[in-house]
Amino acid sequence: PLTKEILKSFGIPIYEKQGFEADDLIGALAEKGKKDPPVGGLQVVIVTGDMDTLQLVDGDKVVVFTLRKGLTDTVIYNEEEVEKRYGIKPNQVVDFKGLKGDPSDNIPGVPGIGEKTASMLIQEYGSIEEMYKKIEKNPPAGGDKSKLSPKLKEKLIDNKAQAFFSNKLATIVRDVDVDFNV
Repeated sequence: PLTKEILKSFGIPIYEKQGFEADDLIGALAEKGKKDPPVGGLQVVIVTGDMDTLQLVDGDKVVVFTLRKGLTDTVIYNEEEVEKRYGIKPNQVVDFKGLKGDPSDNIPGVPGIGEKTASMLIQEYGSIEEMYKKIEKNPPAGGDKSKLSPKLKEKLIDNKAQAFFSNKLATIVRDVDVDFNV
């Protein structure tokens, strides 16, 4: 409540909607901001430490400003920076999180899959859906030519439902009806 009072005194609008998380409202506002006038929309700068918002990055129209270490070491993630950091495109962040998980958001992911493996899998297959289509065609004992070990394939198959559930948890809703006008 005190934070809301301070924001109101500075004339900063507050957006809330029952049943939606802050990430969802940020996603909806980012979508509106990049599309609404003036002239082709605004550059939307999301200031946060929550890396889930990287899925909202859209070229240089929507970027994420965050801290790396301390207050003086910052980074602005545009599409190029997301690819440089994770080796994936912003629209693949939810698939990455679906595999890797995120303890800070209670997203379980696939046990034993870390950042490097998740990134490699998304780079190789493009998405969780495509990965599972190909893995299920060539089960763990199959002699396919993928880079995946039988043990990794088995882990992925055993945790398929959890990977898709984690993917859904990581997805930011962007079509929240929010009253926003520049």
